[in-house]
Amino acid sequence: MKKISARTWVIAAFAALATLVATLLYLNLTTGEKRIQHQLPRLYETDDSEFRRSLSSLLGPQIVEGNHVETLVNGERIFPSMLAAIRSAERTITFETYIYWSGDTGREFVQALAERAKAGVKVHVLLDWVGSIKMDLALIEQMRTAGIAVERFHQPHWSNWAHMNNRTHRKVLVVDGSVGFTGGVGIADQWRGDARNPDEWRDTHFRVQGPVVAQMQSVFLDNWVRVTGKVLHGEAYFPSLKPAGNYAAQMFSSSPSGGSESMQLMYLLAITAARRTIDLSNAYFVPDAMTIETLLDAARRGVKIRVITPSGHIDSETVRKASRGSWGPMLEAGIQIAEYAPTMYHVKGLVVDGMFSSVGSTNFDNRSFRLNDEANLNVLNSDFGKEQAAVFERDWAKATKITLAQWRERPLTERLLERLANLLHTQL
Repeated sequence: MKKISARTWVIAAFAALATLVATLLYLNLTTGEKRIQHQLPRLYETDDSEFRRSLSSLLGPQIVEGNHVETLVNGERIFPSMLAAIRSAERTITFETYIYWSGDTGREFVQALAERAKAGVKVHVLLDWVGSIKMDLALIEQMRTAGIAVERFHQPHWSNWAHMNNRTHRKVLVVDGSVGFTGGVGIADQWRGDARNPDEWRDTHFRVQGPVVAQMQSVFLDNWVRVTGKVLHGEAYFPSLKPAGNYAAQMFSSSPSGGSESMQLMYLLAITAARRTIDLSNAYFVPDAMTIETLLDAARRGVKIRVITPSGHIDSETVRKASRGSWGPMLEAGIQIAEYAPTMYHVKGLVVDGMFSSVGSTNFDNRSFRLNDEANLNVLNSDFGKEQAAVFERDWAKATKITLAQWRERPLTERLLERLANLLHTQL
């Protein structure tokens, strides 16, 4: 038998390693699902019963009546409300979030959660591994010592290397199964204050009561089961919920493991149904070609479309470059785009015709639409829509509108950087 040389073994080993890396990259950079390929036909408007049935039946879950949703603008209102709910917990707390960093805010939440756990409340915390990588491990240990069940979503392990690019970007807090919170805020000092300067990020969160809170709990449970295999159920987690207001709502979620295209489809349905206005607030606005065409079609039929995105105060300049490079056709069609001037703009919200509002964790980009686990609260109510429109107007007044002439006159170096950034659009 011919002896195999050491050099041959080395080459074979490198080839096997390269194949493994290529396979893992392919699995992480794709969802494995077919992408939506065609623009949706316009069959109804946001105030038609068919639109509501499509949201419930085509995409699910069912829209339920009897909810109240309180709008919390910026950290000085958001964090006190969340902490007050945590400190009032009597039976259970479930909490899933993407960003959790060290700092005063992180410590304050740990202390509140730990105090409740020591008092006998069952506390479950699910943190995204990537989003919580800046978190002091001592804080996690402090929670576990207090009796809190803490897990990290897709923490590196040989068993989940193929899913490392899938992150939970959801922000869901449910207390005693009866009060829920969702929106865009992370647990970090950057969200403190009232967006008065670049050190205080602009964001919105929502306090929810009513039957839809059970759907919020189910969204948390979805990933908790995936990570732990344990099912949380019973009256302590899913109590009987009485009507708390007059808002019709649904808690909408998406995940590469079960319908990664559904969040984008929901947005496209809403845009297609628009008759008068679309107000879009988004921290990471990098729409794909089909989404741009859907927006253009709405503009052509007379819909007034306004978009607020971050200015130079952004935590990802690559995203901003990729976003700005796509604005030409939209500006030409009369879509208005403005950059929020005072600080980082982290809001994620859509209001269509003042009737349909979608708020939560979802960014207007490929990562949110196809790679991340996301969750949005959809509300069908004109009073709630008016409130969100008023918040949008206040933000619009602090944003700098970008004209088509300004966009066309941007420097060549900026255009080249935009083209380079666009090469990464599938991961942004």
